[in-house]
Amino acid sequence: MIKDAIRETETKMKNSIQSLEDDFTRIRTGRATPALIEKLAVEYYGVPTPLQQLASISVPEARQLMIKPFDASSVKDIEKAFLTSDLGLTPNNDGKVIRLNLPPLTEDRRKDLVKLVNTRLEEGRISVRNFRRDTIKDIREFEQEKMISEDDLERGEKEIQDLTNSFIEQMENIATEKEKDIMEV
Repeated sequence: MIKDAIRETETKMKNSIQSLEDDFTRIRTGRATPALIEKLAVEYYGVPTPLQQLASISVPEARQLMIKPFDASSVKDIEKAFLTSDLGLTPNNDGKVIRLNLPPLTEDRRKDLVKLVNTRLEEGRISVRNFRRDTIKDIREFEQEKMISEDDLERGEKEIQDLTNSFIEQMENIATEKEKDIMEV
């Protein structure tokens, strides 16, 4: 019973780490990467569609992204999506492809991005701690209902705490790597 609860909690914590990594791929560093824009919602025939479903995204140069739409008629829609987004990128449209030149990050912008990374890290920590809290509450209920012994409860709580510490440490390592990428000139 405790093992099932711990396994379920571990799965939820792994999902939190995956979510954090996905968030971090959308935070810009000094280099161009398709992950920055692939989830951008483009209004395509009245339906918001992720850019990755409408076009191929490549990186011809370190600070440039090239978007080649599968349907040439969607170029204007994609361009409009960039102009209305909060990415701060101006698309260059030649009729067939869209090029995005990523300007170098200023020191202030880098610091803002590091703050954003730390905010997302804290959100991730909170979600992991919430999973810990819920699981401990569940196994305490098992103990109150005499389904497990007090010793099993203590072992379970220790195991959950160790698991929580491990996942929080992984999140902090991921955030530290992202901060290094952002601050790299």
